[in-house]
Amino acid sequence: MYAVVRTGSKQIRVTPGDVVSVERLEGSPGDSVELREVLLLGGSEGSGIRVGTPLIEGAFVRATVRGESAGPKVKIFKFRRRKRYRLRKGHRQKYTQIHIDSIEV
Repeated sequence: MYAVVRTGSKQIRVTPGDVVSVERLEGSPGDSVELREVLLLGGSEGSGIRVGTPLIEGAFVRATVRGESAGPKVKIFKFRRRKRYRLRKGHRQKYTQIHIDSIEV
């Protein structure tokens, strides 16, 4: 069985046993989290694919927080010629690694 969940304004396809990185979630390593925004369920016995409108009522994905990490540094540089304007910034997106325990309907 697999599910497509929405977290951090992104959609991710997950199956039980997967370890995925999602945008930062609250919780420390070992905590249990529930992803409530399930958009699609598939691969279950005899029922085929269920598509939500926009979400599937009562379905959620249970996961365990593994740890946190940061993505690559993104450099932002703005420049206006002949105006003495230069702006340098940087950004590193924080990610949370989660282990998918189960998909419940």
